[in-house]
Amino acid sequence: MPNGNDGVDLVRRRTLKALIAVAGIALLATSLPPLIDQVIPPEVGLKEFPRLLLVDESGKPIKASQIPVNTQYILRFFYPLSNEPNMLLNLGNENGEPVEVPPTTVVVPQTGATYTFPGGVGPSKSIVAFSGICQHLGCEMPLISFYPNVPTCQPAATSAGNLKGVIHCLCHGSTYDPYRGGAVVTGPTVRPLPAVVLEWDQATDELYAVKMIGPVIYGH
Repeated sequence: MPNGNDGVDLVRRRTLKALIAVAGIALLATSLPPLIDQVIPPEVGLKEFPRLLLVDESGKPIKASQIPVNTQYILRFFYPLSNEPNMLLNLGNENGEPVEVPPTTVVVPQTGATYTFPGGVGPSKSIVAFSGICQHLGCEMPLISFYPNVPTCQPAATSAGNLKGVIHCLCHGSTYDPYRGGAVVTGPTVRPLPAVVLEWDQATDELYAVKMIGPVIYGH
């Protein structure tokens, strides 16, 4: 027959197992924060947009009055982060004359939301800038490019026909209108092209990027 000591030993063994289990849980808990940090990385972003002087490849400030109108050579700059390309355009008509780009309301087809594009800047209010990342699946320049309305430029082959004066992506055919704030012309994109808000210093003829408007840049 079992004696009283057997009962005491059983209680001791159970107590010891419980203490070991608690210690294991405590040890696991101390290792959770690094594990969670790896699974859910901290959110990184901009609290506010920087004011950036636009410069050419040699580091010299870009002069607004010297940007060619309707050029097929696109001036590229990175903003607001170093991996986000943008295209700087001086929009014009078929005669190569600058065209004033007025403020306009841009609709986001995906949600029905709207926002205001402030219009062009520079001597003729014809200079605008847009993200060089397509809002459909993130294809970047030069796959997405501007097709100026000039006789020497081939039109963009879009689902709405051959078009000029548009920003078109060769990946899947999305098309945007830079004269109307990057509004969607043809799908499959359901979001306008994010625009860079520019400032023009009339005294120095220099251009500054001050913020982005529109949808969040695709994949960023």
